[in-house]
Amino acid sequence: MASFEEAWTAVAAPREGELVSPRLRILLESVYRQFLSDPLNTDQVGASLEHLLAFLAGEGRTNANCWATDLFFANCIGWERDWGDCDLPEGLHDVVAMMGEALHDTVKASSFAENFGCLPEQLLERLRQARRAAAEGVSGRS
Repeated sequence: MASFEEAWTAVAAPREGELVSPRLRILLESVYRQFLSDPLNTDQVGASLEHLLAFLAGEGRTNANCWATDLFFANCIGWERDWGDCDLPEGLHDVVAMMGEALHDTVKASSFAENFGCLPEQLLERLRQARRAAAEGVSGRS
């Protein structure tokens, strides 16, 4: 049966001798567990993604970490359930989809990643905007 361990093993290979951070594993596992929760709590998914992107925008901004994260969301190898099968609000879905596009270019080809809006800080800002819009939508219906 698929599991986080299988998903992690599929993406955690070193890049040019650089190891993937143990902290990244913890952050990705948190996101993974949120995607498997039933019912899905999109606020908790958003919070886990925010922690992950803040790490990648700061101390975790390494080629190995960005590649591992990109592959984690792009391929969903080893996942028990593909994140794309989750009922996410459009803004949140878009951020997760973009994390599997050009995030891997953050360190070695940052202008490319930036052009596609896939730098960690760009994705983090987009995520925060999506979370604010979702919160305002909820409060607007009260």
